[in-house]
Amino acid sequence: MASPEHETDIVIPDIGEAEDVEVIELCVAPGDTVEVDDPLIVIESDKASMEVPSPFAGTLRHLKVVLGDEVNAGDVIATIATDAPTPAADAAEPVEDSAGQAEEVEVARATRTPAVAEIPTRPMTPPDVAVPHTPTGTGRVYAGPAVRRLARELGADLEAIRGSGPRGRIVKDDVKAFVKATMTAPAPAASLPAVPVIDFARFGPVEEVPLTRLQARGGKNLYGSWLNVVHVTQHDEADVTELEAFRKSLAREGEERGVKLTPLAFVMKACAENLRAFPRLNASLNASADGLILKQYHHVGFAVDTEEGLVVPVIRDVDRKGVWQLAAEIAELSASARERRLKPDDLQGGCFTVSSLGRIGGTGFTPIVNAPEVGILGVGRLATKPVWDGLEFRPRAVLPLALSYDHRAINGVEGGSFMVELMRLLGDIRRLVM
Repeated sequence: MASPEHETDIVIPDIGEAEDVEVIELCVAPGDTVEVDDPLIVIESDKASMEVPSPFAGTLRHLKVVLGDEVNAGDVIATIATDAPTPAADAAEPVEDSAGQAEEVEVARATRTPAVAEIPTRPMTPPDVAVPHTPTGTGRVYAGPAVRRLARELGADLEAIRGSGPRGRIVKDDVKAFVKATMTAPAPAASLPAVPVIDFARFGPVEEVPLTRLQARGGKNLYGSWLNVVHVTQHDEADVTELEAFRKSLAREGEERGVKLTPLAFVMKACAENLRAFPRLNASLNASADGLILKQYHHVGFAVDTEEGLVVPVIRDVDRKGVWQLAAEIAELSASARERRLKPDDLQGGCFTVSSLGRIGGTGFTPIVNAPEVGILGVGRLATKPVWDGLEFRPRAVLPLALSYDHRAINGVEGGSFMVELMRLLGDIRRLVM
């Protein structure tokens, strides 16, 4: 006798801080048989694309999204029929830490859909839980963490917003309406001048193509960093002759390991070691920009160019890893970025960024700080140049470097000292083990 089927809703898992992510690919259709971890849909945030896998094996009954839909953590995307019942979500307990909160939790419990499966296969940041705060007249406002984060991102003052939710709670629509009203108000005299709108078709044939979602969001983030960060860039050249000779001597071992040892692995290792000596570059300004948050970990991001746009995966604890492990993780994360398989955790927690254009060319460039970080290293193309050693010119392998930093957090002496020490580390890799 066949076992009875049980239908279970599948929801979007926690996707970190991303909101309103777009469905860009449907991997299955109603009636398909799926196994555990088979991809159901592909979603794209402003930082990366990622698959949403099935937590159960069974038959897909309903697919509740279409291409172009915008979804958030907890949204139901599909219903699957399984041979065995799936565990229902744990019942929530009343919380007594603020007035009216226990009542809201009881309402949420009463309206909860049973047997909703959250996807457990992705290590992600816990989702935001909106905890109401009763106004006390001490400057506190009645809004949940997600609304507060949205207000911070948009630069909206919550104390100036009138809430339309229950008991005066401020909801996202209130924040958006406030920002819209502010933006449509007459511009102050000190606003940036508008770029002129020109009909380029008057001068010849043109074609207009849309930016990808990743490019458009990335552009806004870069623009925000450029406006908010006080950029200073210092340039220099590192003599990496001995490093290159050592790296090339490991080519056969790399083939045996199945790992290509690139200069980027050494640069990231040297940066992580240098961040320990210069902790202010391993920091972020606090929300009011009157103090530094010094980080006790050394996670370094690196820029990867993909068909959809630029992404910055992050390698954790770079200072504790050897160059072989770093080279393997660089290759793995680069492939995941190009194949749209990065997880939210792969893009979060960076302390410092390395952007290398060595494969493309160029003698140097000015990288934009990846706020809220305060420093980024640009790496140019390795070249052989004649260098004077006091007696004669000798051919040396020279690597152009450009360090951009936030001048509010880092002064010129600190930035220059960081660069000098970094060149010493790259010039004599034995220092990396001292």
